[in-house]
Parts: sequence; structure tokens; C-alpha cells
Amino acid sequence: MVTLKPRMRLAAVGVAFALAAATPVAAYAALDDEPASAASATSSAPASAVSRGKPYVETRLFFGTQRPDGGPPVTDKQFMAFVDEEVTPSFPSGLTIQDGRGQWRDQNGTIERERSYELILLYPVSEAREHDPQIERIRDAYERQYAQESVARADDATRVDF
Repeated sequence: MVTLKPRMRLAAVGVAFALAAATPVAAYAALDDEPASAASATSSAPASAVSRGKPYVETRLFFGTQRPDGGPPVTDKQFMAFVDEEVTPSFPSGLTIQDGRGQWRDQNGTIERERSYELILLYPVSEAREHDPQIERIRDAYERQYAQESVARADDATRVDF
């Protein structure tokens, strides 16, 4: 048996308490839920969660507005024109744009802070192969048009119900 010093024992108890407090208690019964085996086959959500909607991909693109070449920042009007010309033709069913403030480390190691846009696209999993090259063309077009080092992309599996 390992003997811990009083300070270490106190720290260990504190960590154990924090972990126990952070662990959700499964005390709720699922009402009208599909069987656990069916739920786990169609979703990564817990078996007790109600599954709604169909399997979709959520792609989020992050567009910076500062130009590394020292040019003027991308304006709202320029960004919306870019969305109309480059994004909407591939995603006419809809999209969401959110204003943001971002920060990242550029290729020179400098932390850059800038106004940004988050573009959210939702599409059925069955259309992922079709949309992947379209999304990459959008990223490339923005990088070229506005002299950007990159446009970040995050993809996630989700369920969507309209």
C-alpha cells in the first residue's frame, strides 16, 4: 500500500470529488425512445437521448478579414458578395453566417486577432462526397481572392430535423 502525505491525500480526494461531481448521473428513463441497439447504430448520442432528424454533416468554415499583405480588411459587403457568388450556388438550400472575433498564430508565429465570419453548412451524409470538393473550392477561392493563409474547416456528424 502506498502512503500519501497529508497534502497529497487532500489533493487526491479533491480530484476524486471533482471527477465525481462532473460525471452525469444516469437517473432519467427514456420515454418513447428507440432501443439502445438501434440508437447506437444511428447516432453517437447516449442511448437515453431522443434521436430526431436525419444524419447530416455540419461543416463550419472560419474566414478571417485581415489581409497579411497589409491590404484593407474584407468588408461585410465584400464577404456577402463572396457568399452570393461562391457559396450559394453550391448550397442553395441554406446556410448560416455568424460574425466573430478570432485569434490564431500565423506562419511567422505572430498571434493575430481579427474580425471573422463563421459559415455553417448542413447537408445530408449521403451528399458528403459531392459537397467536399465544393467546400474545398470555396476555401481556395477565399484564400486567393483575399490573400489569406487559410480558411479553417471543422466537420461534425449531427442529426437535423427541419
